[in-house]
Amino acid sequence: MSLQAAGMLKQYLEQRQASGQTHASLRPGTLDRLRSSGKPTPARAPDSRRSVVDTAKMEPTAPPASALFEMPVAIPSRLPQKAAGILAVPGQNKVEKLSALAAMAEKSTQARALGTLRDTMVFAVGNPDATIMLIGEAPGFEEERQREPFVGPAGQKLNGILKAMGLERSQVYISNICKFRPAIEGNQGTSNRAPTDKEMASCLSYVLTEIAIVAPQVIVALGGVACKGLGIGEGVMRLRGRFYDVHGVPTMVTYHPSYLLREEKMAGGGIRAKRECWEDMLKVMEKAGLPISEKQRGYFRQ
Repeated sequence: MSLQAAGMLKQYLEQRQASGQTHASLRPGTLDRLRSSGKPTPARAPDSRRSVVDTAKMEPTAPPASALFEMPVAIPSRLPQKAAGILAVPGQNKVEKLSALAAMAEKSTQARALGTLRDTMVFAVGNPDATIMLIGEAPGFEEERQREPFVGPAGQKLNGILKAMGLERSQVYISNICKFRPAIEGNQGTSNRAPTDKEMASCLSYVLTEIAIVAPQVIVALGGVACKGLGIGEGVMRLRGRFYDVHGVPTMVTYHPSYLLREEKMAGGGIRAKRECWEDMLKVMEKAGLPISEKQRGYFRQ
């Protein structure tokens, strides 16, 4: 078996493992070849059975194997390979599981050990059965005070976007990539800052577990910080307008409401940014199976 084929198999399994998928379906005969570390085995007649590889038990260096894959699978998650995985959370239903997860986040030793995040944890808000999950960056002054994401000016802007979509805030699930307000030395007051990579990484396992529990049909990454924290990439203007795979869930990148508020103060009232954001949300509505009226399609149409 060729080294190229072995490398392809190793990369495939590592991608499945990094995206949180613990098992991979292989064609008949593949597992025999893996176990024999590349030694020739007699040809077998095709059948409909599938071998399953437990990627959680995969050795660091996969043994040689031929290119025996099925048709290309869904695009693998681009989450950082060093990110913590989904956590085991007790509970009989989504509400109980999310409540237990919030308690775990409250006591997060990893986040608190950084010494750069404030003490008050702000978890999430919304419907555990929501089809749409929105993820922002981190709590600000008002969010920390009320212990709820998106309740300041940016939150009011987000509420307006949801209303235009025909949704109430209580119908979606809203979270942040960082569960604590980033600290600023000195008298911080109402000042806020974006979380660092380390601060986001310290909370990422909670966000990934939220995604697994809520199981939304679509995620919206609000702004560049959330986009980077979820492992999609950097540059909202470059990445917006299309879906990416985050732990198996289609994820749309669009502008943060705070950016829209800043653009509104510029010449032109931010029409371009608002129109592009609305185009993104129309795609989200389509992906979630929400009805779209001609009036909604006509927003910002020239």
